[in-house]
Amino acid sequence: MNTKHLSRRQFLERAAAAAGALLLPPCGSIAVSAAKRTAADQVTLGQTGLKLSRLGFGTGTFSGHVQHSLGHEGFNRLIRYAYDQGVTSFDCSQDYQTFGWLGGAVKGLPREKIFLQSKIGGRPKNILEVIDRHRKVFDTDYVDSMLIHCMVRGGWTEDWKRIMDAFDEAKDRQWIRAKGVSCHSLPALRTATESPWTEVHLVRVNPQCKHIDGMEQAWNRSGDDIGPVLAEMKKMRAKNRGVIGMKILGEGELRAAGEREKSIRFAMCHPEINAIIIGFKSAAEIDEAIQRVNRALAEPG
Repeated sequence: MNTKHLSRRQFLERAAAAAGALLLPPCGSIAVSAAKRTAADQVTLGQTGLKLSRLGFGTGTFSGHVQHSLGHEGFNRLIRYAYDQGVTSFDCSQDYQTFGWLGGAVKGLPREKIFLQSKIGGRPKNILEVIDRHRKVFDTDYVDSMLIHCMVRGGWTEDWKRIMDAFDEAKDRQWIRAKGVSCHSLPALRTATESPWTEVHLVRVNPQCKHIDGMEQAWNRSGDDIGPVLAEMKKMRAKNRGVIGMKILGEGELRAAGEREKSIRFAMCHPEINAIIIGFKSAAEIDEAIQRVNRALAEPG
């Protein structure tokens, strides 16, 4: 930089900008396509062949209490607002307070244009009956992605084989289009990566390490190093698995604008992640997330 004819103020401004650039995540490792990439892009979920918006709407913040507190009509309006902005992927669970509302919220929308993901916790006796209930509650012939919910133990596939087999049967019946798991510990995450059964991974990821997977095998224990999680996601990508990032904003704990920017940019800079979900409670939050995702994707590599 030629500083010969710069004022002291101009010099300091340029120096500060250069220093700030050094703090950005390593997006340069990602090849930039000629086409503009946005939060509303329909991206492919691993080798499932399914499409979903790069930014998705999570309906389970604090087990859905945050979204449920909007009231039924408020929830419906927010889901429709998200759809109108190009956010067409919606994540739910039978354990969320919003479970009974999502079907009504998306009623009338073109089914082929929305991506519905849901989760089943515990080990129900008749898992096919439970999956069929999801279809009825969502008023749909199929659920795009069905996940085993909140695995924490390493080697969980041994105890969950009956459930996994039922998921396979549901897929054969075309009740679900893809199957996978959400994990809440590194041992469980590693088991999911190793298992050839897994098609879709819902992974907790943010650089601030808020509610990410750690070695403790408990759903509410957070790790303190994102490195091992990223290492697993690289293995997932090598196996062409579908990877959806969650806890991007640390269950709402990353409240400062700079922290939200940092975390969303971090997720956009990792090609292992096909898409992300964020739990929204207002149209302003949706707008902000779209802007942050678009800004991160627009940065040159």
